[in-house]
Amino acid sequence: MATSYSRLQSVSLSPDTPVYRFNQGLPVVTKMKEPAVNVMTDLKRVEAVTVDPNVLIDEALQKMIHTGVRLLIVSDHKDHLKGVITARDIMGEKPVNYIAKERVARNEIIVAHIMTPENEIEVLSMDAVKKSRVGDIVETLRHTQRQHALVLDNDDYGRPVIRGIFSITQIGRQLGVDIPPTGLVQSFVELKVLLNPVD
Repeated sequence: MATSYSRLQSVSLSPDTPVYRFNQGLPVVTKMKEPAVNVMTDLKRVEAVTVDPNVLIDEALQKMIHTGVRLLIVSDHKDHLKGVITARDIMGEKPVNYIAKERVARNEIIVAHIMTPENEIEVLSMDAVKKSRVGDIVETLRHTQRQHALVLDNDDYGRPVIRGIFSITQIGRQLGVDIPPTGLVQSFVELKVLLNPVD
């Protein structure tokens, strides 16, 4: 027996109809007292944006621009974490210092030269994150003066695995605070007001 299909009716498009943007399943708006998972990019739900340690830093920066992120997880061909690199690393003083020290041209610098290596990365445990609030994460990032934090969990076999990422820019967006990518100090000043409201 043949299956019959129906034609859908078209609808009119309103002027200035916005394009839906994927939001990683996170709530658009949150508050400091809400659960911290409300502002965590969950790598069980969103594909991690990674880069090989041997990629040139300007190629890594282009990948950030194209994917709309400011942190790349540096991993090898087996998906093992080797470090992290941020837009701030690439556009800040690290390349200049590396050029001065190693006497190389900028177009010779690869991710491995300026990334934060795995042995220098501090991570948060997923168990602690599940019990914390957005304000706790903001305070943690403020204390460490970092824009990002990785979250460690266990996979189905009990092995440690990077499960999530916190970004101060993403948190600010969800809290309604405009955080410019380079304004780290100012960002924390604005967020501190939210941490300690007057009322």
